[in-house]
Amino acid sequence: MIFGAIEAGGTKFVCAISDETLKIKERISIPTTTPEETLAEVFNFFDTYPVDAIGIGSFGPIDVNPLSETYGSITSTPKPGWKNFPFLKKMKERYDIPYGWTTDVNAAAYGEIKKGAAIGKNSCIYITVGTGIGAGVVVDSKVIHGFGHPEAGHILVKKDDRDNYEGTCPYHKDCLEGVAAGPAIGKRFGVTAKELPENHVAWEIEAYYLAQALVNYTLVLSPEKIIFGGGVMKQTQLFPLIYKEFSKLMNGYVSTPSLEEYIVPCALGDNAGITGCLLLAQDAIKSI
Repeated sequence: MIFGAIEAGGTKFVCAISDETLKIKERISIPTTTPEETLAEVFNFFDTYPVDAIGIGSFGPIDVNPLSETYGSITSTPKPGWKNFPFLKKMKERYDIPYGWTTDVNAAAYGEIKKGAAIGKNSCIYITVGTGIGAGVVVDSKVIHGFGHPEAGHILVKKDDRDNYEGTCPYHKDCLEGVAAGPAIGKRFGVTAKELPENHVAWEIEAYYLAQALVNYTLVLSPEKIIFGGGVMKQTQLFPLIYKEFSKLMNGYVSTPSLEEYIVPCALGDNAGITGCLLLAQDAIKSI
């Protein structure tokens, strides 16, 4: 049995194959250009390595409702050429095999609960903070979908009194992604996040916004573990600041495990998404 995985990001596609133990045998990275060019490279890879099932975690928004006429499509993305693209349909036309289909962050959440920081838990949230902010949710060891998928990066947050930046989100301006994703940090302070010193006020403001989100997620979903990934969260000085703000905002209303155990960095690093996709491929075979 050979499983395939596609972590389809707005910047790059990572394709991989594994054996039935999910040990990765080969992987490649493909720049995300046009759908035609990108899928041609995807097909070249999987034509060489025939697989029994493929798990796909895609940038979005995507249609995850199997009853929808546009199920399997990337929908209202601003990515040029990809709006309303029938991604899953194109894959099925090439390879008539079982598929797992979800968002890239849902795939990462699934990877972390099965193989990473949330092993042994029944629920977790995985949040990526980078060029954008997205969150994947797993409850009872199942990826959560409704009529659509969670868009937890676009929740509304209170502005920090020190922050006059209007926000980068083209839809909501100052939603969580609009004020706390990497581009917002860069545009607010005129330099990239990597260039800011660890003691810069930027990190206090960032922690305030992220802590608000975590309080909301905790109150609504009560996850057993909250996991952070993405480039911005490699700034490890953020974690103590988030713990402080989370405690202040929650104000003792809900008792959680120790915050150092409850709010953690991802254990799988850059492999979280591709691991989740392989697990989805494995699940697709089991569900036949």
